[in-house]
Amino acid sequence: MERRVALKSMAVAMGAMAGLPSWASGWNKSSVGQAGLLSADQSKNLAAIVETIIPKTDTPGAGELGVGDFVQKMVKDCYDSKTQANLASGISNLDEQSVQRFGKSYTDASKEQKLQLLQEIEKGSDSNQRAFLSMVKNLTIQGYMTSEYVMTNITHYEMVPARYHGCVPVKKG
Repeated sequence: MERRVALKSMAVAMGAMAGLPSWASGWNKSSVGQAGLLSADQSKNLAAIVETIIPKTDTPGAGELGVGDFVQKMVKDCYDSKTQANLASGISNLDEQSVQRFGKSYTDASKEQKLQLLQEIEKGSDSNQRAFLSMVKNLTIQGYMTSEYVMTNITHYEMVPARYHGCVPVKKG
């Protein structure tokens, strides 16, 4: 490999690594916007999938925080066209399986039915469907943990950790 090509590749890689964390940390619904990768029905199904992966408890679920839009944005901006097509076909296949098995779309299925479908895909033999689910799970976790709500209210993220507090009153013990 030529030195110029190697240096150019390293510069592009370093620029990407420097830019991605600033975009992907502390995001919220308005900063992501609508990615436009999927149709409206597929977007609803993706929101239901991420809500199934991280459901609402005493904290908001992934669907409520808009992690589905985050997943779309990441796949559109950071993955190749084959992976983008795999996301769209994986969502469509999941919806078709739900209609075949339960007579209703994935968004209308019960929590147990949704979870059952995802578990069957995870244990199934179709490598494309497993790759689809694995990617959605990883991006859901990343999106949830880097969302503005989780970083400020749950993990109490500090921009500068371990800061020095020089003048602190000390009580005798």
